[in-house]
Amino acid sequence: MSMLGRFARSAVIVVLAVFGAVAAFATIAPSPDAQLLLSPTSSVESLPIPAEALLPSPASYIREERYQRGDTLSAFLSRLGVTGGEAELLARQRALQVLRPGYNVAAEVSAEGRLVALSFLTARDTLVQVSREGEELRSSEERAALYTQVAMKSSVVQSSLFAASDAAGIPDSVAMQLADIFGGDIDFHRDLRKGDQFTVVYELHHLAGRPVRAGRVLAAEFSSRGKTFRAVHYGNSYYAPDGNNLRKAFLRAPLEFSRVSSGFGLRVHPIAKAWRAHQGIDYAAPTGTRVRAVGGAVVEYAGLRGGYGNTVILRHPGQYSTVYAHLSRIAVRRGARVEQNDTIGFVGQTGWATGPHLHYEFRINGQSRNPMSIAMPAASPVPATELAAFHAHAAPLIARLELLANSNLALLE
Repeated sequence: MSMLGRFARSAVIVVLAVFGAVAAFATIAPSPDAQLLLSPTSSVESLPIPAEALLPSPASYIREERYQRGDTLSAFLSRLGVTGGEAELLARQRALQVLRPGYNVAAEVSAEGRLVALSFLTARDTLVQVSREGEELRSSEERAALYTQVAMKSSVVQSSLFAASDAAGIPDSVAMQLADIFGGDIDFHRDLRKGDQFTVVYELHHLAGRPVRAGRVLAAEFSSRGKTFRAVHYGNSYYAPDGNNLRKAFLRAPLEFSRVSSGFGLRVHPIAKAWRAHQGIDYAAPTGTRVRAVGGAVVEYAGLRGGYGNTVILRHPGQYSTVYAHLSRIAVRRGARVEQNDTIGFVGQTGWATGPHLHYEFRINGQSRNPMSIAMPAASPVPATELAAFHAHAAPLIARLELLANSNLALLE
């Protein structure tokens, strides 16, 4: 069956579903005449339905499933409705070796469990397709013909950033970008309050008329604790409308989302059971959680370090250094150059640790300081020679933010 035919069949199914919903709704509140007709004194006669009026069973159906972490290929194909030897034949297709957790797979399968066609989009925007030709399966890979639209959405925080994003239909990848963009001014672990608002303008990539994934955040506004921050993407960074770099030289936290389990200052040491100065901040997180560099740096140390366990020490420009301890695994080597937000390791429980967490220290001239309370230095602003171009670029994006300010509208161009 042609692709056009399959799309037509899908359209018919959607139309039938919509009309079925309307019919069901119409039976909720019958008219007075209808109630009279169905009174106890009335009788209802059953009429036979002509055979030609019955819809035949479909020869095939289309199902879409997400390939989950921990899925085996055979179990996943079974969820799609592909069964028996057909699944074994499909599993031998080389094209399916690029299938990864998170990919959405659409498959047309016959009533007997035989594959008609299958397709999915990879993270590199490659469209993988498998189709039946007689008794054989043919696979192909080609660059997906994506096109981009601009999405604009706004939401209000009730409990968390992700919950507010979900409520507005904002993809998780966009929420993660928001946390990264405003991470220098807002501590998303502690600063969020019910009623905080945000607006975001972002790219939304489409394939064959369907949105497939979000792209970059183009502009955003976040109002928290009485302060409003705006960001516009320009070049390789995000800037306030006046051209100052919204990114700080250092992120507030080395984990994207976590819980502070032990703050900076005096505490009862969990192993020594005595009061001691805690020269850093502990973040409770599951083993394997990504740990990121809070700023551009050179790796000064990467390895075992006594009670700190697996440790990475970064030397930043000027007088700054940062320490990341108790890692389950180290992802960098001594002497390597890392940029802000690069992965340097993963949360663990090595060294003197009673549970999986990250011990993080921020040092100035070798002295530990509380990264939650000190003013972080800003990154470089837009160069003076580019300010005019920046303002021309930012003006229409800021206008979009103002259009959605203090509203929960969701518009798509």
